[in-house]
Amino acid sequence: MTVTQQQVLDSLAKIKSPRGVALANANVLSAINATDGKVFFSINVDAAEARAWESVRAEAEAAVRAIPGVTTVMVALTAERKAGAAPPPPPPPPPSPPTPSRGAPGVQPVHAHKPPQGGQSPMARQSEIPGVAAVIAVASGKGGVGKSTTALNLALGLRDLGLKVGLLDADIYGPSVPRLTGLHDKPALNDERKMIPLRRFGLAIMSIGFLVEEETAMIWRGPMVMSAVTQMLRDVAWGTLDVLVVDMPPGTGDAQLTLAQNVPLKGAVIVSTPQDLSLIDARRGLAMFKKVNVPVLGIVENMSYFQCPHCGTKSDIFGHGGARHEAEKLGVPFLGEIPLHMAIRATSDAGTPVVDSEPDGPHAAIYRAVAGQVRDQLKGVIAAA
Repeated sequence: MTVTQQQVLDSLAKIKSPRGVALANANVLSAINATDGKVFFSINVDAAEARAWESVRAEAEAAVRAIPGVTTVMVALTAERKAGAAPPPPPPPPPSPPTPSRGAPGVQPVHAHKPPQGGQSPMARQSEIPGVAAVIAVASGKGGVGKSTTALNLALGLRDLGLKVGLLDADIYGPSVPRLTGLHDKPALNDERKMIPLRRFGLAIMSIGFLVEEETAMIWRGPMVMSAVTQMLRDVAWGTLDVLVVDMPPGTGDAQLTLAQNVPLKGAVIVSTPQDLSLIDARRGLAMFKKVNVPVLGIVENMSYFQCPHCGTKSDIFGHGGARHEAEKLGVPFLGEIPLHMAIRATSDAGTPVVDSEPDGPHAAIYRAVAGQVRDQLKGVIAAA
């Protein structure tokens, strides 16, 4: 059954805004994307009014979800501060004992190492994901360094070490996991209206790419990205996992901060190539995780060298050893060198990652060695859970 934009607007017309007018007529709605039973839109309000609108956002989401034919709903509350306006008042302190809150989408970014005066730290919103022992981020300071390929093969390496593993593709603007895994199905909903992650290679997998077409341009503002990341963390039935590997978007923006504020990350893996330009950006990513008190599990040097598939000769196309030296300089573990090799590229493009398709090959062994070092650093956390 096809869901139309008019059906969505009709359902929203029954909801009153804090101003007393119908939501559909409140001049706060973004363009409504309704395709194949999936509905996405945002409610755009001033930051000073954000808390009053959160209940409206929840009502809107429930109303749209009740439309016949709707399978997935994502409603973001985007709160922007007007020029010259005073910041919104800080939230009241939590009751004792504190109960972690999921936090409302659209909160203003705040440096975690310096709480706002008179308010509480954004890290106070952290709460564990039920059933998930450890959440780790795979990040890079810039794009094009092979971060997603590394994240997937790292997850498979952890799987081969006997752990129950999930993979979350948090790259909202450029999700790569659907192509890397060969998955193009749409996630179903369970009885609690949570999305059921897709499964392949023994992994529980979720990506925004499963909800939109591959060619769709995700022209979303920061608060909507934050809302999407929060929903993929909280509104997915992950089940029981030892490790949830999160493939982060490149850079140090809204998605990274949202993740750090929502869940107590047990660590981050930084992916870089050997050349100086990539290492400069990798330092920024590493510094960001340190600022929000996330342990850095180590640095991986991807595309470390080119190995000729015919003669086996190694060539340092991008230089070599830069990530290792950087890790030593910064006092974090160096996890390993992954070569630039046609087998890794070809299996990734085919949706058959090398750790699964060539488990006895040399590249799978490298990824498993990286996974072993990550596993060893998480042993205490996993055992405790």
